Order: sequence, then C-alpha cells, then structure tokens
Amino acid sequence: MQEFDLYLNSERPTLGLYVKKGAGLPDLADANQWVLEGHVWRTELPPEILRGLDANGHAFQELGK
Repeated sequence: MQEFDLYLNSERPTLGLYVKKGAGLPDLADANQWVLEGHVWRTELPPEILRGLDANGHAFQELGK
C-alpha cells in the first residue's frame, strides 16, 4: 500500500502538503516553512487529494481548524 508524507506549514498550521513518502521538498523555495507531521496511507486520503498526488506528485489540503 502506498504511503505519503504529510507536512504542515509552520506559518499556517491548517495548510497541509502531501508528497510521496521520502520525496522531501526539494523544489519548494520556502521548504523551511514546512514541518514533517507524519505519514498517511493512500486509503486515508480523499479522491481529490489522490488526483493531485497522481498528477503532480504533491497536493495541498486545507485542514480542519
């Protein structure tokens, strides 16, 4: 089963960023603003997030406040 890393933005903690596990954040200019929060399984993510991950290798999600 596929697993993804979940990063939270330290300046806006309700914004999450999912990337493929182990991919890191090499292409982000502001990578230092993101903190690894943990991991999630593919089955835990909603379809719209999975579409973004499949298409772009990453997906942003506004998390509950």
